[in-house]
Amino acid sequence: MSAVMLNAAIGQSSMASLLKQDAVRLQQEAQALSQGVVPGSTHNQNEISFEQVLRRVDDRDQAAAARMEAVERGESDDLVGAMLASQEASLSFSMLMQVRNKVAGAVDELIKMQL
Repeated sequence: MSAVMLNAAIGQSSMASLLKQDAVRLQQEAQALSQGVVPGSTHNQNEISFEQVLRRVDDRDQAAAARMEAVERGESDDLVGAMLASQEASLSFSMLMQVRNKVAGAVDELIKMQL
């Protein structure tokens, strides 16, 4: 096996391992969010405000944009990390929109309810 092929194989296996670790971390965060707990926090479910959730989603979006910009300028060669951060921000925003739609639907149902 040539040195180039060996380096490529090592690079692919390390990249696969990084992707697997990120997938596990994202799955754990999604499970925590679905249970109403913000990952990495010690707050009770009732103590988390909607504003805090909005700020976290915005922070993820800004961090992803900064990582993509660093790759575009050539300051970083972590394209995979930047793409993962971008996807994570996109999923966070999508989840936020789903929650918003559920809340809006519930409010509409309450308004339509006859007393």
